[in-house]
Amino acid sequence: MLFVGDDWAEDHHDIEVQDEGGRRLARARLAEGIGGLARLHELIAEHLTDDDVDAETGFVAQSVVIGIETDRGTWVSALVAAGYQVFALNPVQVARYRERHGASGAKSDRGDAHVLAEIVRLDRAHHRPMAGDSPEVEGLKLVARSHQAFIWDRTRHFQRLRSALREYFPAALEAFPDLMVPEALELLERAPDPARAARLSRSKITAALIRAHRRDPEPRAEAIQAVLRAPALRQDPAIEAAYAVIVASAVRLIASLNNQIAELQAVVAEGFGRHPDAEIVTSQPGLGPVLGARVLAEFGDDHGRYAGAKARKNYAGTSPITRASGTRRVVLARYARNRHLADAAHQWAFCALTASPGARAYYDTLRARGTEHHAALRQLGNRLVGILHGCLKTRTTYREDTAWPHLNADAA
Repeated sequence: MLFVGDDWAEDHHDIEVQDEGGRRLARARLAEGIGGLARLHELIAEHLTDDDVDAETGFVAQSVVIGIETDRGTWVSALVAAGYQVFALNPVQVARYRERHGASGAKSDRGDAHVLAEIVRLDRAHHRPMAGDSPEVEGLKLVARSHQAFIWDRTRHFQRLRSALREYFPAALEAFPDLMVPEALELLERAPDPARAARLSRSKITAALIRAHRRDPEPRAEAIQAVLRAPALRQDPAIEAAYAVIVASAVRLIASLNNQIAELQAVVAEGFGRHPDAEIVTSQPGLGPVLGARVLAEFGDDHGRYAGAKARKNYAGTSPITRASGTRRVVLARYARNRHLADAAHQWAFCALTASPGARAYYDTLRARGTEHHAALRQLGNRLVGILHGCLKTRTTYREDTAWPHLNADAA
């Protein structure tokens, strides 16, 4: 077998090729792109033996193991497509391995390529090779992550908007308890400071409420107008003008993000609906088209990727870790995890509380023992991930009586 360390940068890759004994066979700096990848194939082919070559198909790519610190990009996709065993290694773990080769703290691209080759040669059993997920689920992951990132961006802009209004226009927070609703964004863009807001006519406020499909627009408009016209402490006009620019910009950003989020959500739901695992995933309590798409995309659809339910739980970050030393033993939440999947699992657990009597009973039992809310949701999420693993393994949809047999037995 050959072991390749690939230390990647934006425009080049430092490569080291080793044999099974750790002898360095080749070292090179390759340009990003087709030319560099072709040279990598040549370097590997130069050091393959006759036993590695098949008369019909050429060399056996599975005899080549590559370690690299990323799982994305056209270069990595090409390595996987070529049939190599590719290990996407965590940069934090690689940094710890680097310390074995020197305590001085020195670092170089060539040195990192050597460390990566050493890891896949000596310690690959403790790492997970890249899964053979379908292109469809990889595309779904990209769109689902963008959808989630836009939601996180919207939340940050919303927090900035709320903070700015609190500084110079607190009446707006009273008039619009939910700043994310369409009528609040429309009216704040039109009147982002107290003076202009006080001049808003009731008909304009009513029209905004009607466009947002609110009930009883007339009484609501009257209440909003009364709040906006009530006497209040004011900032200096120059300061108010500066804040008004900031608020108007934030409102336009949030409105634009709302439109993009809605469009991405439709794409996510459509792509998820076409996947063969969609029925099993959406049968789980608390998972709809969008959250289910996030869960499926992050787990992937390579059914041989996880050795068991525990491996899937570890990848989701729902299973706890134990730190023991002498007589001291502490169980902690797992924070080194896929944060996209961990966030989805947390929301999944929360939604399952109203969708599954068994999940609700399990959560209530944990709370009765003194477990705090988020810790109880993590434990519930851990159980739900295990249930999903069983359903995917057996190709069956969720059943409440099978998922929570002991709770159903107690109820009987």
